[in-house]
Amino acid sequence: MILSPGAVTLDTLRAVYRDEVAVTLDASSLPGIKAARARVAEVARRGEAVYGINTGFGKLASVRIAPGDVATLQRNLILSHCCGVGAPLPAPITRLVMALKLLSLGRGASGVRPELIALMDAMLAKGVLPVIPEKGSVGASGDLAPLAHMAAAMIGEGEAFHDGTRLPAAQALARAGLTPIELVAKEGLALINGTQVSTALALAGLFAAERCFQTSLVTGAMATDAAMGSTAPFAPDIHALRGQPGQIAVADALRVLLDRSAIRDSHLAGDDRVQDPYCLRCQPQVAGACLDLLRQAGRTLEIEANAATDNPLVLSDGSIVSGGNFHAEPVAFAADIIALAVAETGAIAQRRVAMLVDPAMNFGLPAFLSPRPGLNSGLMIAEVTTAALMSENKQLAHPASVDSTPTSANQEDHVSMACHGARRLLQMTENLAHIVGIEAICAAQGIALRAPLTTSPMLARAIARLREDIPELAEDRLLAPDLGAAARLVATGALSAPFALPGLKG
Repeated sequence: MILSPGAVTLDTLRAVYRDEVAVTLDASSLPGIKAARARVAEVARRGEAVYGINTGFGKLASVRIAPGDVATLQRNLILSHCCGVGAPLPAPITRLVMALKLLSLGRGASGVRPELIALMDAMLAKGVLPVIPEKGSVGASGDLAPLAHMAAAMIGEGEAFHDGTRLPAAQALARAGLTPIELVAKEGLALINGTQVSTALALAGLFAAERCFQTSLVTGAMATDAAMGSTAPFAPDIHALRGQPGQIAVADALRVLLDRSAIRDSHLAGDDRVQDPYCLRCQPQVAGACLDLLRQAGRTLEIEANAATDNPLVLSDGSIVSGGNFHAEPVAFAADIIALAVAETGAIAQRRVAMLVDPAMNFGLPAFLSPRPGLNSGLMIAEVTTAALMSENKQLAHPASVDSTPTSANQEDHVSMACHGARRLLQMTENLAHIVGIEAICAAQGIALRAPLTTSPMLARAIARLREDIPELAEDRLLAPDLGAAARLVATGALSAPFALPGLKG
């Protein structure tokens, strides 16, 4: 896959993340890269003071560096900034980090050599992935610590995985037939300044949230049928009168999913309920608002993926100017609104689960959806698990972007906290996959208990896929394996993949 700086789409980034496709930077970007490099080399040769080329960094920017020490300066920068802690980032995220860094450098504003680009290309092609600890960035002045670990592997320091084996970086490069690079003026700073780790984590969270969200529409429709809920609130005119695009899309999807349900048709004339609970009736309003947030975050992250975010930057007139594109506030905000969407998607799904297991609310289904309640507890504690996960996600949804603390001797006195704000999305989406998976189990059980009435053809297909891995609950059994299997079906998109729902990504 060719990565074209400034023009990469979310679809391309999904493929890089999920499919491990081979990637390389578009060759058309090389003239711009070479021109910026020539300008940096000229400044270094003439000896004029320019930040990051022949000065110290951060609070030490006023310290001039002698020409003979410029290469040592870049190496020391990388080694001193390798202060990450925690578990290594998963391989798909590390690949995405490197792809995003290639895109940023490819904008021709960073002043690196084509040889550095070629090494990153080769590392991705030959399965050499730096060991990048997950913690240590505050999301300003770039993701300094994690990106330093990436850069360290490129100079033969630190550790890297080669085809899944963790090795000293020099050995990993050698096994792949690659040679460490010696950094020259500006290159170390270009590698560690930038928002690529925060952005990769936020994109991973977005992609996981999309699949959970997509499946939650399927399980929400299933829950509606299991509870013999009304489809009248999904009428298109209601949503056109409000005009919110996500709400309109979700209502359209729910109508498609519930079309030709015999369960619904069976009680149209005899149902004396005036209104359903909000968890059924307001699905378009709640899920639609979540969809709009996910779309908004996706637009922000697509822009950021194509951005030049290191410092200083070589501008089109040849000037080299210090700015602040490394500040990850847009990514922090995007991560926070993804977190809100994830928390709310799980919250309304949890209420549907609670409704389905409650004989006072589920319109004639047995308690806890067991054919023999009392002797059997059925899905009683599966619902409790959803409550625990929903509550955890509520706590995790607290905005990271509202926090800041001065760092680097007050030179970097406002930071975004984007990196851990994005990283927490991985835990939140894992929790959401379990909530939505449990809703699938409960809703499918409820629909089975409506026999001989049948659900819609589309929902019957989703239930058939569920039943390939999880049998109907007749008597109590060990449920944890079923819950895990359901979460995997959600996380992989297996329950929603057959459906072309309007205007949505999975």
